[in-house]
Amino acid sequence: MLVNSIPTSFRAIFALLVNKILVIQTAFLGDVVLATSLIEKLIKFYPDSELHFLLRAGNEHILKGHPHLKKLWVWNKKKKYTSLLKIVKALRNERYDVIINLHRFFSSGSFTVFAGAKETRGFRKNPLSPFFDKKFDHQISPDSEGHEIERNHQLIQDLTDSTPMRPVLYPSEVDYSSVQKFKHNEYFTIAPASVWYTKQWPKTKWIELINRLDRTLNIYLLGAPGDKELCDTILKACSGTNIINLAGELGPLASVALMENAKMNFVNDSAPLHFASSVNAPVRAVFCSTIKNFGFGPLSDDSAVVEVEQPLACRPCGLHGHRSCPQGHFKCAMDISVNKLLTSF
Repeated sequence: MLVNSIPTSFRAIFALLVNKILVIQTAFLGDVVLATSLIEKLIKFYPDSELHFLLRAGNEHILKGHPHLKKLWVWNKKKKYTSLLKIVKALRNERYDVIINLHRFFSSGSFTVFAGAKETRGFRKNPLSPFFDKKFDHQISPDSEGHEIERNHQLIQDLTDSTPMRPVLYPSEVDYSSVQKFKHNEYFTIAPASVWYTKQWPKTKWIELINRLDRTLNIYLLGAPGDKELCDTILKACSGTNIINLAGELGPLASVALMENAKMNFVNDSAPLHFASSVNAPVRAVFCSTIKNFGFGPLSDDSAVVEVEQPLACRPCGLHGHRSCPQGHFKCAMDISVNKLLTSF
């Protein structure tokens, strides 16, 4: 087992013992983006170490070409157990010095426990945490304080220092080149979709916002291929020719490259929020059924959360949201005025 706490004067010596590190985050895309804050901190303190990252299939494109990662491990959840066993066997051959698990479910715990690392770290909520060498609390509630990057940073604080770093993504030259043609004029981006219905501001609200934005600027609708239909519906309901639907047309890192230079990015409580944070882009995040206190708010210097003004007894109705409003009225979204979003920047 590695030393639990390292005085600053001995970190250089300790760094010689940490040659290979694996970070595990097999949750949603936004969680992977937030996990990059650990990559930034680890590479700062252990620049000669080899960093690997394990994530689930479908999210790997966000870390494609990452300059600080030597290897990406991609877990195919559609072949859940066969893929898990295959990867565990391969991980054992890597002989990791440290495995840092940010996910709180059994599958990621299995990777952590059975990979045979010298030291394992993770959260107590993971069902296999009794077998971790070091475990930490992960508390989320409406009364919580702090951000998810701070909760994650607990896992490496004794290996680095007490201050978490901002998550960072690295679009390639190809990504920047692919969106350069959209940057000839000032522009806004809007990412109107979310995996969860109750985390998504209704399309009628996005339509109203678009129709009230400065029409001398271009407006780009962003999203995954599955969001194209929603964005088409919004586009058809809006006036003007300065609106372009790019949902499904750009990869995630190309979307990041476009968001980086936008006059403003409008998003839900979803992955594009964290895309903006990763390049310190201006962002306004609409929070419907969820709240900032959960710890997933924007981190950009120019950022704000826009939410319903009056308290609702039913809000928040859950950490991840729902497929439909449990109360049937969806006031947490419908009662957010477009004026509030427009006056926030």
